[in-house]
Amino acid sequence: MAVYARPAAPDLEALMPAPRPRRRHVLAAALLAGTLVWSGTAGADTGPASGPHGPAAGLGKGTNLLVAGLDRRSGLTREEIDRLHVGGEECGCTDVLMLVHIAADGHRLSVVSLPRDSYVPFAPHDHPAHSGKINGAYAHGGADLTVRTVERATGLHVDHYLETDFRQFAAAVDELGGAEVCTETPLNDANSGLKLAAGTHDLDGRQALRYVRARHVSPPGDLGRVRRQQRLLLGMLARMTDEKLFRNPVATARTAYRLLTQVRTDGHTDIRTLVPLAWSLRELTPRQTEFATVPISDFDYRVPDWGSSLRWDAARAEKMFAALRADRPLTSERPVEGPVAVGMPPSETQVTVDDPRVAEGLRTSGFAVTPTQAPATRPAGPTVVTYDPERARYAPSLAAALPGARLVPVAGFGPVFRVVVGRDDRGVTQVTYDRSMVEGAPVTGDRLRCPHPEA
Repeated sequence: MAVYARPAAPDLEALMPAPRPRRRHVLAAALLAGTLVWSGTAGADTGPASGPHGPAAGLGKGTNLLVAGLDRRSGLTREEIDRLHVGGEECGCTDVLMLVHIAADGHRLSVVSLPRDSYVPFAPHDHPAHSGKINGAYAHGGADLTVRTVERATGLHVDHYLETDFRQFAAAVDELGGAEVCTETPLNDANSGLKLAAGTHDLDGRQALRYVRARHVSPPGDLGRVRRQQRLLLGMLARMTDEKLFRNPVATARTAYRLLTQVRTDGHTDIRTLVPLAWSLRELTPRQTEFATVPISDFDYRVPDWGSSLRWDAARAEKMFAALRADRPLTSERPVEGPVAVGMPPSETQVTVDDPRVAEGLRTSGFAVTPTQAPATRPAGPTVVTYDPERARYAPSLAAALPGARLVPVAGFGPVFRVVVGRDDRGVTQVTYDRSMVEGAPVTGDRLRCPHPEA
């Protein structure tokens, strides 16, 4: 199918349905801005994208889009590569894959990230049947195989496919006037060129590209990067709302037309398809958007020829995709019963504890516990956990196991956490290491946004 590269200017009035009353938080460009945010994390100079898409996929309800960003720098000059800080070797594969689900009633937007190293069965193509990292499907068979492989892995029918490149992503963010993001700690990543102090920032296109590409900041890796991509999207939407870019249907269509010059689509997806979809989302509030990453059970699944890959948690992944197929919100699904998920392995946290009962409880969850002598009299107040700020990333996991405990960072305290149990001790909660549930669990947009006076 032909790639839709640069649209002819349409009759903007004719594209839009009759207007309806508008609500306070206008997210009319969620679909279009979302394609730019996520696929902007990888370069693309794409060839033809092929369309529908495999008999294995269920038709389901609502509308599904697959957003792809390619790790390919063809077409960028040396000056552009340096300016955008996108050096390195390309692989001709997808660096980002995101499923965007628009509910049939237009009252919900759900986004699920499919990590690039996910190990899945490829859809049938001109190689013997095999599995591999999902990002390799593009190298084996282009957009068509990528779409069919995603459909096979998720059971979802892909209605539309979109991709873009580094240059277009930066230009789109600038077109929208930038994006607001916030961080509680400084973010510095030499690989992406990101340098952000703690606080709230207005990013231009070049800064935004560095923000969404960063992998070597806390939390590290692809799960943390996906969350930052989601935060940037919400910052872009907030900016568009604040600046009233969507005052009426014609303004919505005009902005959408400008944005569509920055993406490429399959042959059956154009402005007459996407503008009504974007318009249908104009009444969404951040609470009606939700973001997640497919659950992972093994972050270092070793397979011949592919090396270290990610293995999906089959049961939880199927539950997530079943919700999308049924057009149900991801955030309303009941969590699996069991220990509280934490983001760091308890075995990597050394703890001294002055109460045998608490020590045993922590040991059950896997913490490296050394008992110490109990005091003759318990101190008043809650349990106190003292630790070195250098070990701060481990503190939330221990805090989850000790509900109500007071955390006290002390510079130079050393590698061991000290737990002094107080009279108001609330016992021990069993925890388990599960990065997927901590960094990638479904969350609504109002929980990801920076504080905003109109939120």
